[in-house]
Amino acid sequence: MAMAIAALELLYVLGSLVALRLAWQVLEWGWLSPRRLGRALRAEGLRGTAYRFPAGDAKDEERLLAAARAKPMPSLSHAISARVGPLVHNAIHEHGKISVVWIGPTPKVILSDPKLVREVLSKSSKFGDFQKPKLPSHFIKLIAQGLTVHEGEKWAIHRKIIRSAFLVEKLKEMLPAFTVCTGELMGRWEESMGCDGAREIDVWPEMQDLTGDAISRAAFGSSLIEGRRIFRIQAEQIKIANEMTNLYIPGYTYLPTKPNRRIKANAREVEALLRGIITKRETAMKNGHADDSDLLGKLMQSNVEEAHGGGGSSKPMMTMEDIIGELKLFYFAGMETTSALLAWTLIVLSMHPEWQDRAREEVLEVFGKNEPNINGTNSLKVVTMVLYEVLRLYPPIIDLERQTWKEMELGGVRYPPGVTLLLPILAIHHDPDLWGEDVDQFRPERFADGISKASRDTPAFFPFGWGPRICVGQNFALLEAKVALAMLLQRFSFGLSPSYTHAPFSVSTVQPEHGAQIVVKKI
Repeated sequence: MAMAIAALELLYVLGSLVALRLAWQVLEWGWLSPRRLGRALRAEGLRGTAYRFPAGDAKDEERLLAAARAKPMPSLSHAISARVGPLVHNAIHEHGKISVVWIGPTPKVILSDPKLVREVLSKSSKFGDFQKPKLPSHFIKLIAQGLTVHEGEKWAIHRKIIRSAFLVEKLKEMLPAFTVCTGELMGRWEESMGCDGAREIDVWPEMQDLTGDAISRAAFGSSLIEGRRIFRIQAEQIKIANEMTNLYIPGYTYLPTKPNRRIKANAREVEALLRGIITKRETAMKNGHADDSDLLGKLMQSNVEEAHGGGGSSKPMMTMEDIIGELKLFYFAGMETTSALLAWTLIVLSMHPEWQDRAREEVLEVFGKNEPNINGTNSLKVVTMVLYEVLRLYPPIIDLERQTWKEMELGGVRYPPGVTLLLPILAIHHDPDLWGEDVDQFRPERFADGISKASRDTPAFFPFGWGPRICVGQNFALLEAKVALAMLLQRFSFGLSPSYTHAPFSVSTVQPEHGAQIVVKKI
């Protein structure tokens, strides 16, 4: 009996110690650490919102977004910063271009100075000073451990292998995937039109399908059926992840909810499909039948070349799991960003028919009615200016983040470890001090002399990031956008439908919340 009592007492003591430890961790996480970080930032002269336990400004951000989305914007306005990113927009206007907000117990320092942004992004991987924050678990399941979440040597190895698959001379071989997919889209549109040759079309889901199909062809070529199935699953994954973005319940993504179960099941199916495709390619390569006509083939060939290095010595290379992760990331990044760029371009050209006419005249001058080719796309100056200006006004990603893992200095300010540096792409792209008083007007001519001279004083154009971690697929995305836009302008004219509501909002990318209804007319 005495032994039993002693055992119970011991269990009670151990339980109390565990409870005290957990309580201390919660206190440290939710109160003591934020208080220390707040004092350190204020001591450096930074201003911003005060920390409120436990969510910080998260609830305010949710409220501001709900209020902004409750009413549409003027139909021809491009001043989207206050609507799409109201918390950051308000903080900059109230506390300055370097200011502090809180998301949960983490301080986020907004850096609206392009020079500081370039310094952070230049050092992020080259020197390891600033690291990318860990993504929420549901996004990890969505995109896997791809290039965007790697650090250090693994990132450098992956970057080198993947970059070689996206070289311009190799992108030439993917151009037919873009022309075929765009041609099929145009054929469907023409078949659906009445005798007047016109029809209202919601081009947002159409552009998603176009870019998803193009990625499937460019990535997998002969395995197109499996590639299209992967695209459909990944599109569903993106939709589920977007719906979960605004949930602030700690540990929610680990609960056996229906969305979590669906994400896991989808991830397993995608990985099984990719594993099957890669295994077939590996067998073909061993038998001397390598196919490097698509992205997967180029990636696997680059992987082999990197492993051998031309000198017979073995180097670290990507495993099958690594390749699967990169292909899942390619679907996510390629489909979401390029579809958003194309949709907003069609919307904006519908708002500004004079620029639509100028772009069409250039396309017809360069290609006539023929399919675009790689040399001709390099001659499309007006089309390029239009795409850049759309990327400035409606960047697919509204901000980037980096974290301090040790005390470091930036712009004369010393940052303690545990601070998130928020690089507000959207706010910088809409800053009148950098772009002029016409910052919210659609003026592609500002890019007439290139990106470096488009803004005042210093380059302030970051739609694909900057520095060593600049988007490795930006040339792929721009080539796809140029080809698709050129072919669409050859065949159709575009005008805003009366049913269109101008309501940009940001989930994984900046999207038209209520669709992109455009009157498409055959010419």
